[in-house]
Amino acid sequence: MRNHSRLGIAVASVAIASLALTACGASDAPANSNEGSSGEVTAPESITWMAMLHTPTTPEADGPIATALAEYTGTEINFQWVPDASKDEKINAALASDSLADITSLSNTTNTSVRQALKSGQFWDVEPYLKDYENLSKIDEKTIASARVDGHLYGVPVQKPIARYGVLVRQDWLDNLGLETPHTIEELSEVAVAFATQDPDGNGQNDTTGFIDRLESFKLGFKTLAGYFGAGNNFVVEDDKVIPTFQTDEFKEAMEWYRGLYEQGAINGEFVTMQKQNQQDAIAQGKGGIIVTGLFEAKNYMNLATSADPNTPMAWALINDITFEDVPRRIISDTNGGFGGWLAMSTSEVKDEAELKGILAFIDKLLDEEAFALMTNGIEDEHYTIDADGVVTISDQPKWEQEVQPYNSSRPSDIVTTFKSSTPYVDEGNEKMAENAEFAVVDPSAPLSSDAFDQSWSTIQQAANDAYNKYMVGQLDMAGYEDAIEKLDGQGLDTIIEELSASYAENN
Repeated sequence: MRNHSRLGIAVASVAIASLALTACGASDAPANSNEGSSGEVTAPESITWMAMLHTPTTPEADGPIATALAEYTGTEINFQWVPDASKDEKINAALASDSLADITSLSNTTNTSVRQALKSGQFWDVEPYLKDYENLSKIDEKTIASARVDGHLYGVPVQKPIARYGVLVRQDWLDNLGLETPHTIEELSEVAVAFATQDPDGNGQNDTTGFIDRLESFKLGFKTLAGYFGAGNNFVVEDDKVIPTFQTDEFKEAMEWYRGLYEQGAINGEFVTMQKQNQQDAIAQGKGGIIVTGLFEAKNYMNLATSADPNTPMAWALINDITFEDVPRRIISDTNGGFGGWLAMSTSEVKDEAELKGILAFIDKLLDEEAFALMTNGIEDEHYTIDADGVVTISDQPKWEQEVQPYNSSRPSDIVTTFKSSTPYVDEGNEKMAENAEFAVVDPSAPLSSDAFDQSWSTIQQAANDAYNKYMVGQLDMAGYEDAIEKLDGQGLDTIIEELSASYAENN
């Protein structure tokens, strides 16, 4: 692993010298193409990349990771960073004005504007080319199947673990209250109420709750919890009919349970408006002891807490086997078969096939272990060290967070390799995410086609989200929620169900 991870100037120089990646180059390629005289395809000298930013700070354009990636790939990358909180607004505006980059990270796969743009010819269909690249040709077929829209692959699929979510519970709070680690919904309920009522941090104040949730509850946190009740992943197939999960009995049963916890103060009262950063801060500050999130996040909460107070007693239980009554063990796939979005190439910016092949060569290079290590750990001896057993230790956490962490979410794949880590919870999180794969529930609608879905789903999903929020805070009862959902039929939901069901019948 040491040889793969060290990325000094010497390694980078060798990498540049051996950049060429064999692809399907024609011998009569035009003079301005990225194909050499022998038919090799090389990455372009520079590209623009509209990428999502999941961290509070933006890395410097000439920072160490950008520089090292340029040295390794032979391509200068001009990142156009888009804060994740405003990604839909920014992407929608870029699509409407056709002011896209060479590569655009499209992470919201159900965004109506995105799906319409994919089908309208704004992005290249890359599937015919993937077979000609060493790394791109190895993308799992299940991931590709989830990434197709109307039978076409309008971007390189971002590869993710198939199911990353679980429940994180403050282990030190459990110990303080003499409670066992919960593994059922009933036990989780007891813990949530205890955290809200029994002073788990022992400070004599009534200042803690159970769950810390945020405004994406309907799409992420609660969605995962509803899965334990037997609810599906966005859609389910019942009697050959494809219907949204928010219409099902299992989802509504989970809603009733969750609202009961909310009414007992076991969920933060402001969750329907809480941003992700505020959620992270609340957890780090010890305001709540349960969070439904990626199992990889435990280390991040620990880092946030210890940055504020090195003597924090925080400890976490990582739980991936919550069950409910007689429902078999299951976990909602947050990446739907290991698919986390597209790296899409604009047809207006990427002018011809030769230019496209060059950019694919660049992405293929990012899938090498060397580039993956750069975007994951940074530069050896500058951001991390690695011992004889291959254990990676971040040597300067604030420096890593500033210079390296922003690139994590731009990796074309999260599964190139797994590094052993000295950071608490990293190895355990990786192991539990791997276990999840066996029990993952995917979205059956992903490979299906519906024009009404592409045109209306974002609006309909938001209306259902609003009804969920109103129910949760007591502005609607269950009858009011059901009435709000029923009204969506007249806004296009009935057509979506009809078209998805027809597409399902055709494909099955």
